Amino acid sequence: MRIGIDTRLPFYQLGGISQYVLHLLPALAQTAPSHDYRIVQMAKDEVSRMPVASNFRRVNVRTPCHHSFEKWTLSAELLPQNLDLLHSPDFIPPLRGAKHHVITVHDLNFLYYPQYLTAESRAYYNDQIQWAVERADGISADSHHTRRDVINQLNVPAEKVTTVHLAANPLYHEVYAADEIDQTLAQFDLPRDFLLFVGTIEPRKNIPTLLRAYYDLHHDFAVDMPLVLVGRKGWLSDDVFALIDQLNLNNCVRHLTGVYDEQLAHLYHAASVLLLPSHYEGFGLPPLEAMHCGCPVITSDRGSLPEIVGDAGFLLDADDIPVWIETIYHVLQSDAVRAGMVTRGYAQASQFDWAKSAEKTLALYDSVTK
Repeated sequence: MRIGIDTRLPFYQLGGISQYVLHLLPALAQTAPSHDYRIVQMAKDEVSRMPVASNFRRVNVRTPCHHSFEKWTLSAELLPQNLDLLHSPDFIPPLRGAKHHVITVHDLNFLYYPQYLTAESRAYYNDQIQWAVERADGISADSHHTRRDVINQLNVPAEKVTTVHLAANPLYHEVYAADEIDQTLAQFDLPRDFLLFVGTIEPRKNIPTLLRAYYDLHHDFAVDMPLVLVGRKGWLSDDVFALIDQLNLNNCVRHLTGVYDEQLAHLYHAASVLLLPSHYEGFGLPPLEAMHCGCPVITSDRGSLPEIVGDAGFLLDADDIPVWIETIYHVLQSDAVRAGMVTRGYAQASQFDWAKSAEKTLALYDSVTK
């Protein structure tokens, strides 16, 4: 089978969807060496995204991601490749370009929380998603929760949607020496033991709830460890930083950007707990990464997060600030509670790996081309 995989997005940004593509490719190379793969990259991308394998070949295209004529121009560019199947990990397939099409839907947060998107992004996703799921022969969903969303919200037949869980970057499985962790902490001027948030600074992540809980912990419960926010500024992020100013937390809340994966692994190892009060997650990589690193997790009970965290962490109402305060304080005060969370976290995280993701993805490919 000749399989094309759209790998244009990493040229523009290396966020969650790009990480999914870049880790799936080598897993596919190890799982099915007999297939003929065409890795579709931007012609001006100087970085090869291909695994080192003889059955992977690069295809250069000039159509940018999310271009208004993408459906037609990418179709024309891919036509000479004679693809049996094209996988579009960013969920929007071209009009043609292959005999069969598989897309990945990561979440439907733009349907649940349209107020958290810019008008441009809201229009783009809402205009495309229904066409995309109808056009696709098969749909990969990051979680059982996202699969149910696709079926129920978009009226897609259940047999058309397959859950393919993601996994963490293998780098988070590594064991790191104390001096490596200390070097990263020194670079960011951080102590061991702090509260950690990881994710894009945007409304969907519900950071104001976290800030208000932290304010009370800091002032009323004498929790003097810093709160560290790791992630780039996304759309509509100004309110978060305005609230930090309003609560006079500038000396205790740190915002870090440009943190490399290995540095982030060090931060997970050094943190007392990961906090993620999101309104919605299609998968939720930070809790999985944290559990691999022995970092306890407290997160919301929304979206796919209960599915990913299981019984390893605390799952809380995203908007119940008193419960967040009580739970965070409880975890910080008990070594035994944290130790239990760490043990359960390792066991939970071990259920997700890229070999399983690749096997299920290949099974989806086979099912739509029969």
